Amino acid sequence: MLDVCLLGTGGMMPLPYRWLTALMIRYNGSSVLIDCGEGTQIAIKEKGWSFKPIDVICFTHYHGDHVSGLPGLLLTMGNAERTEPLTLIGPKGLERVVKALRVIAPELPFPIKYLEITEPEQTFEMNGYRLKAFRVNHNVLCYGYTLEIDRAGRFDVERANAAGIPKRYWGTLQKGGTVEIEGNLYTPDMVLGPARKGLKIAYCTDTRPTDSIRENAMGSDLFVCEGMYGEKDKQKKAKEYKHMTFYEAAQLAKEAEVGEMWLTHYSPSLTRPEEYMDEVRQIFPQSVAAKDGRSVELVFSE
Repeated sequence: MLDVCLLGTGGMMPLPYRWLTALMIRYNGSSVLIDCGEGTQIAIKEKGWSFKPIDVICFTHYHGDHVSGLPGLLLTMGNAERTEPLTLIGPKGLERVVKALRVIAPELPFPIKYLEITEPEQTFEMNGYRLKAFRVNHNVLCYGYTLEIDRAGRFDVERANAAGIPKRYWGTLQKGGTVEIEGNLYTPDMVLGPARKGLKIAYCTDTRPTDSIRENAMGSDLFVCEGMYGEKDKQKKAKEYKHMTFYEAAQLAKEAEVGEMWLTHYSPSLTRPEEYMDEVRQIFPQSVAAKDGRSVELVFSE
């Protein structure tokens, strides 16, 4: 089970009714935050979620509306007497950027681990999930992310009994471990069926449409995608500043065969995103003009 909350949906600057784009995902006692613009702390508080379980923060890129909330968040974590390590993931220059921001948060009671993305695509395994960063097309180095949780095949009791495996070892095999009993080695494939569908989330912002987005978002249960502009006359501006329109995002969602798409990262001039959604849903019916705090609980299908 994954809890997902789009904390804010704004691009460029926070507004009285719209915080900057940030996504928070909770899984098995761990929390991942993707982007941390100004106001992210307040958005987390408004949602009623906790800072304490955040152990990974990912950055798409280093424009201010995606990183300026970090120093305050670090200070809040420190003031809460956090001692557990915090992992930060981001494009080249991660440590340099964070250390510059930390001029106003120089002393923290917890260590920071820096994982810099060095390849066009890079995968990180941690906390029972798989994070993948993939390069997109903005006017600075920028990445999208996917988060996946695999699901093993169903445990076959008849095969386990036929193999003579004591019940006390079944849990180990079900979790992917191996068991050796009196010289006999038992492996998960001996008692598990084919892998079942897991859970997958894709997130991208500040980019033109790219093959990398389409390929990495493929089959996602939820696709959170930039929709900077809904107005048709903003197509030229979207290309110039390397952003996306609602319609381009919907086309990507359709081609990637995702379960649902949430639009985010709206231009400050876009006050009523829902006005454009009838046409967007003609391209991809499961499109949502997301608002701050929109949440979903993703569960494994039976």
